[in-house]
Amino acid sequence: MGQAPAPPGDAVALLAGHTGEPTEIRLLSDRRGSRAWKIQGPNGAVVLKANRPDGDEARDKTAEMAQEDDHLRHLTVAGALDPDYRVSAGTWDGGRWLAVNWIDGEPLWQALAPARSPEGDRASLRPWLAGIARTWTEHLARMHAAGWAHADVQPTNTLVTPGGHAAVIDYALACGPDDGHRRVPYRGALTHTTAPEIATAVLATPADTHVQAQPAADIWSLGASLFWCWTGQRPVPYDDDLDRLEKLAVIAKGTTTMLRDVRPWSFPELEDAITACLAPDPADRPTAKELTSAW
Repeated sequence: MGQAPAPPGDAVALLAGHTGEPTEIRLLSDRRGSRAWKIQGPNGAVVLKANRPDGDEARDKTAEMAQEDDHLRHLTVAGALDPDYRVSAGTWDGGRWLAVNWIDGEPLWQALAPARSPEGDRASLRPWLAGIARTWTEHLARMHAAGWAHADVQPTNTLVTPGGHAAVIDYALACGPDDGHRRVPYRGALTHTTAPEIATAVLATPADTHVQAQPAADIWSLGASLFWCWTGQRPVPYDDDLDRLEKLAVIAKGTTTMLRDVRPWSFPELEDAITACLAPDPADRPTAKELTSAW
């Protein structure tokens, strides 16, 4: 096996002022034109992200990296994001990099593994699940109140902390109220959690046209993520051999699997909230603020 790619040296040197001299640098991911590393030091840890200069999507990922940094700044000023989350950003000889504080948590899919078992129906698990959903919606409510949609709500962008709280990451695709300025066109995110109205808009417009995601689309994606990670099945069934546009055409119909037919055990409050989130008409979905009291 080859040696793991190293992060931008100038970024590591600069971040040492935040973490202290690195004691560990570990590659977390290397896919879709970008890489991420965990940099641990005596004073803390950060996630350093950089575009992959030799990747097919290097140019787009460079723009996305700059866009995410811009989004983090705006969301922080709007009070929708903890000011400690963003650490630093800059350029390097291969493009751009961005560093955010490390969040100690595991992706939603792994965290909810105990709930996917019939044995998950126990008194201690219900408030834990409700707490994850509530803290997730509280974060989205702050974004939505500021006029933003995260636009990439999905299991891998939601971490569950040891205390049972949801933490939202990855703001590169977010859609804000000032998106009249030049930006990377939003064309949906993870197919399986794409809201029907986003799927419809993507199918109806050229590939270089920006589709402005609204908060209601986040709510559908929230419901889809909880449905998927609790039941083990995606809410919209389709053949995995279909290409992305064909899958989006199925999603655009607005039909989902009945949750009661696939849930591992009965949890009426959670079921009702997820079902409401997956309403095909955006106007029929609850807001994030309304959801915070439903879990």
